[in-house]
Amino acid sequence: MIFDNILIYFVVIPLIMLGGLALCRNIKQIRAVAVTGSLALLALSVVLLVQYLEIRAGGNEDPMLFVDSWTWFAPLNINLAVGVDGISVAMLLLSSVIVLAGSFASWTIAQPKAFFLWLILLSTGVFGFFISIDLFTMFMFYEVALIPMYLLIGVWGSGNKNYSAMKLTLMLMGGSAFLMLGLIGIYYNSTGADGGHTWDILEIVKYSNISTGWQYFLFPMTFVGFGVLGAMFPFHTWSPDGHASAPTAVSMLHAGVLMKLGGYGCFRVAIYLMPQAAHDLSIIFLILTGISVVYGAFSACVQTDLKYINAYSSVSHCGLVLFAILMLNSTAMTGAIMQMLSHGLMTALFFALIGMIYGRTHTRDIRQMGGLMKIMPFLAVCYVIAGFASLGLPGLSGFVAEMTIFVGSFEAGMANYLSGAGSTRLVFTIIACCSIVITAVYILRVVGKLLLGPVHDKHHLELTDATWWERVATIMLIVAVAGIGCFPNFFNNLINTTFTEKIFTVLGMN
Repeated sequence: MIFDNILIYFVVIPLIMLGGLALCRNIKQIRAVAVTGSLALLALSVVLLVQYLEIRAGGNEDPMLFVDSWTWFAPLNINLAVGVDGISVAMLLLSSVIVLAGSFASWTIAQPKAFFLWLILLSTGVFGFFISIDLFTMFMFYEVALIPMYLLIGVWGSGNKNYSAMKLTLMLMGGSAFLMLGLIGIYYNSTGADGGHTWDILEIVKYSNISTGWQYFLFPMTFVGFGVLGAMFPFHTWSPDGHASAPTAVSMLHAGVLMKLGGYGCFRVAIYLMPQAAHDLSIIFLILTGISVVYGAFSACVQTDLKYINAYSSVSHCGLVLFAILMLNSTAMTGAIMQMLSHGLMTALFFALIGMIYGRTHTRDIRQMGGLMKIMPFLAVCYVIAGFASLGLPGLSGFVAEMTIFVGSFEAGMANYLSGAGSTRLVFTIIACCSIVITAVYILRVVGKLLLGPVHDKHHLELTDATWWERVATIMLIVAVAGIGCFPNFFNNLINTTFTEKIFTVLGMN
């Protein structure tokens, strides 16, 4: 029975929410469905986490747990195949927290019924993507997550929203075209358990040996396809415009979850299935992602719009994720996953706070604001905490993630240098480390202009602080950010259950 597998409920619950929203008659019912369904997804994620850890503690070292498959289209061997490892479980937990926080952050959104219908459809694609181990099904959920973005920005966005929505859609669809061609190439160069072609990731790893020539051709297509969503330079330009125009909850899901599909896909598909090409061609993409890290941080320094500052910060932090993955080192890859969790939570917190501040001041220009610490102390303190997490303050998630990435990157760089393979990795690791200083510059600049000093607009003195639903959304995210920072071993051990000896062999990692 398909409903015997816990993973399928990550798709079933959002579908039930869509049906419930369609039947709602008033705003209270809409909010009840959105919050109840989001709470159910969070509870399901926690239950999955507990069960996953129990099975691992029992000694099960299979690459994926809760694996199941149901035939969907037999002629092309397309199946609804599901399974999770430690990375997938962490991403599902991240997604459920941000979906719930986004529901509270959208408490007073206009046209709430249509808004939540599209938002939950986007969430369906995200959850489906993280549980899929069939490449075709994974791509289908990937597209389901992307398509609603156009309407969510075009209808509920602000500023130059039509341009931003179209730019985002065209660039991500362009990346999808590369990705689809890469996946088809993998399918026709794979061998399944029955000797035929397969979309199943586990079967491709176990039975297939994609030739080096084909790997050189397919790896760039899949890595670029996913890298576009991960805001890899020079394909990042859709991200700042999309963030700036998106409504609050959409920005939260966009930066907090949707961009993580890029990093997750690069690891799960491009690197995991084509390790030889990843090893030989990684230096090319390492240079591009290294540029993303530094360029994004420098760009954030010169922005005056709060959303653009956070958007370029996301380019830098997501570039760091892809940078670490390309080190092909277990320590750096663990740091990359922790950075995905950390950035997802803190950038969702940033965008939630920016939306709350904008809803009161009606401006995102930091030159027109000041002294908000006296006017709205709760929101101001939350913004400071988010800023400290972003610049890597110990005790918060950003410090744990970035330190793990840089330690792993130095390990890989020094190993390459001492083996005579060149110093490029080491040089770019040092350059990437400089982004920490740049991040501190733009974070402290914004905090100083936005929260401290005199009040520039006398009308701001009449503003109110956070409402109860805004406090729920922000506190939830702050607790998660502090949880990763204070208990890093728990998340490190969860992620490391993925890096078994079998995966070491496949990837050639140390």
